[in-house]
Amino acid sequence: MDRRPEQLGVWCLAHGLGSAQEVNWHQSMLRTWSTTFTAWCNSHLRKAGTQIENIEEDFRDGLKLMLLLEVISGERLAKPERGKMRVHKISNVNKALDFITGKGVKLVSIGAEEIVDGNAKMTLGMIWTIILRFAIQDISVEETSAKEGLLLWCQRKTAPYKNVNIQNFHISWKDGLGFCALIHRHRPELIDYGKLRKDDPMTNLNTAFDVAEKYLDIPKMLDAEDIVGTARPDEKAIMTYVSSFYHAFSGAQKVRNEMGGKKMSETAANRICKVLAVNQENEQLMEDYEKLATDLLEWIRRTIPWLENRLPENTMQAMQQKLEDFRDYRRLHKPPKVQEKCQLEINFNTLQTKLRLSNRPAFMPSEGKMVSDINNAWGNLEGAEKGYEEWLLNEIRRLERLDHLAEKFRQKAAIHEAWTAGKEDMLQKHDFETASLSEIKALLKKHEAFESDLAAHQDRVEQIAAIAQELNELDYYDSPSVNARCQRICDQWDALGALTQKRSEALQRTEKLLETIDQLYLEFAKRAAPFNNWMEGAMEDLQDTFIVHTIEEIQGLSTAHEQFKATLPEADKERQAILGIHNEIAKIVQTYHVNMAGTNPYTTINPQEINAKWDKVRQLVPQRDQALIEEHARQQNNERLRRQFANQANVIGPWIQNKMEEIGRISIEMHGTLEDQLTHLRQYEKSIVNYKPKIDQLEGDHQLIQEALIFDNKHTNYTMEHIRVGWEQLLTTIARTINEIENQVLTRDAKGISQEQLNEYRASFNHFDRDHSGTLGAEEFKACLISLGFDIANDAQGENEFSRIMSIVDPNRMGIVTFQAFIDFMSRETADTDTADQVMASFKVLAGDKNYILADELRRELPPDQAEYCMARMAPYTGPDAVPGALDYMSFSTALYGESDL
Repeated sequence: MDRRPEQLGVWCLAHGLGSAQEVNWHQSMLRTWSTTFTAWCNSHLRKAGTQIENIEEDFRDGLKLMLLLEVISGERLAKPERGKMRVHKISNVNKALDFITGKGVKLVSIGAEEIVDGNAKMTLGMIWTIILRFAIQDISVEETSAKEGLLLWCQRKTAPYKNVNIQNFHISWKDGLGFCALIHRHRPELIDYGKLRKDDPMTNLNTAFDVAEKYLDIPKMLDAEDIVGTARPDEKAIMTYVSSFYHAFSGAQKVRNEMGGKKMSETAANRICKVLAVNQENEQLMEDYEKLATDLLEWIRRTIPWLENRLPENTMQAMQQKLEDFRDYRRLHKPPKVQEKCQLEINFNTLQTKLRLSNRPAFMPSEGKMVSDINNAWGNLEGAEKGYEEWLLNEIRRLERLDHLAEKFRQKAAIHEAWTAGKEDMLQKHDFETASLSEIKALLKKHEAFESDLAAHQDRVEQIAAIAQELNELDYYDSPSVNARCQRICDQWDALGALTQKRSEALQRTEKLLETIDQLYLEFAKRAAPFNNWMEGAMEDLQDTFIVHTIEEIQGLSTAHEQFKATLPEADKERQAILGIHNEIAKIVQTYHVNMAGTNPYTTINPQEINAKWDKVRQLVPQRDQALIEEHARQQNNERLRRQFANQANVIGPWIQNKMEEIGRISIEMHGTLEDQLTHLRQYEKSIVNYKPKIDQLEGDHQLIQEALIFDNKHTNYTMEHIRVGWEQLLTTIARTINEIENQVLTRDAKGISQEQLNEYRASFNHFDRDHSGTLGAEEFKACLISLGFDIANDAQGENEFSRIMSIVDPNRMGIVTFQAFIDFMSRETADTDTADQVMASFKVLAGDKNYILADELRRELPPDQAEYCMARMAPYTGPDAVPGALDYMSFSTALYGESDL
């Protein structure tokens, strides 16, 4: 079989023939070829703005293989198939192989199926064939060509250098001096050849490879260790690497832009203007986002401590002011911030869409200002806000209860203190020591009456102590003075008990000396004391303040009051009977001239006092009637306010829920063009905004309810908080839905997608959106892609392809795919966008093919504002051919696409 050496090498490489030792050697060479050929391919593919990572994997679909052939040949191949199925991939590879064959290259046993299946040997054999044809075959030096011509060129260029003798493409290059000599011959400023030593091959090789990569734009295709560590370096790898030096230095054919002359300059300028305008607009959007995010986060930072401050005030007025401040916050201060937060998310999504459509890197806000950071801060704000209003109302209720208890304490304490005034002095008298028998008996009866009176007051003392304890438990601000007064009363009560017991014992010791007593005075005292105590209790109850919250409670008080009034006739009979006793005593005194000094020795209560207190009770009864009537009217008004609020809330709540569901349906339906949907949604948004006065009216009714201290409403399950949250969610949802349609318009216009295509995408998306959630799960999305013709097999390769697609449409790994992400992916599969290399090539045209550009050239070719924009951001050019004022348009172009820093 007659084959040339190059063809034989390819054939052996493809068929793996040889002994076991040869097979091991071939496996080592496969690794070397893979490294070298990958670097060679990337040196050309990067001109088209792409590269490969794995040579046997990245050429399987034929797309990058066809692109490589277009770059190195300068010709256009047939239009590639964009589908993901195997038949599409085989079709693309066949187009590439047909192109190679059309160039007079004979392919031996290399078929499209082997390349699509990832056959490493066949793929490397095909790339070596391409290198021979397009990088080596056209080399011509004097009368020699191809491999011999390349070898002759190397010999001529390195002839003046000592210790360099190039005779082949393997051992002649092991010491690295050959590579260094080629570089020094053409660019002597890059290598100090005099300092190189033949016995240091590692330094020589690494120096040559690093300089070539950094200054000559020749990627590193070999490792110095592999060359030094083998007896005979691989000829194909060396030849491929050296051919790159030949083309770099000989001025071989380069791929140039299709533009020419004045038209080329104008086209390049237009491209740059377009790119810069997009960049300027995006930068302004970024600045706006940063400022809005900063202001919103600062407002949240200031507001949260205020909402978290739960220190209670001591007075009702102060707590009511806190409540009014909170109402102003919910009604006036928070709603604009809700709008700002929603607008911030819309701006962020719009900016990311524009960056994606213009092939720019995604916008990354400053640290702490991501949308998620703002959502977290907003969540903290609502967490601090939660329960604050309820706490305020509970505090007001507590203060109201405290004021009521404190007033009740003061009234009971005052009555008790008035009753105990002088009692200790009276109990400490020793008047019985010199009294007559009749006086002693009178004193004993009087003391018995006092003991009865003392027992009657025990209940009031216990009530005073209980009220003081409740005030302590409710954290009354003036508890120290209440406790001190209560302690004085209790101490005095204990002292009265001890003194009473002591006096009783003294009187009992002398009781045997007492024989007579005025029974009428005693009966008067015994009946007058409890009746007097009943009147005092009645006056206390009639003057007692009350707190009610419902009509039922006030009706209960009214019923109790009516029952009390029903006892008045019986009480009046008791009063008449007591006064009759006194009259009988007076008659006896007058009849029998008893020397009683006109007073009852057994009690201090007199008929005048009984009549005065009875008159007071009669006066307080109608006053109590009026107070109960007024409170009943107030509770009726409260019930009216409850029903008024409930009637509106029971309409607004379902309306908001219905609108939320309608928006959800609109977002997944296809009716008309995107513009029609936008118009419909904006009209829908307007109708929702026009509903705001009803929300404000409900807020007014809610404020009236709170001012009336109404704490429950059995007529509705909706609270004002429910309505507020639902309204804010409704506004946010319609705004987000409109923004999604706007982004679809941007995508459609930027990618050139027709309305029919969008409808087709939407139909496919909706078909697999089984639960109508507006998103697809991973398995739903896979089924959708397969239905559209994507080749996603149930094997490891298919899973890898699907994982790659999911990383594009679901970068945050949420497990769902939105419709926006779906159409972005579908449009990106077929769309063409400008790249950093295209912009760089356009600048090179404006610069007259120089590696730098001058300010005057920018001003001449670009509009003034865009020229100034470039000059402000371009770094000074520092290459060896730099002149004063030279600007580096290359680093500027890569920075526009996120490939470097401005």
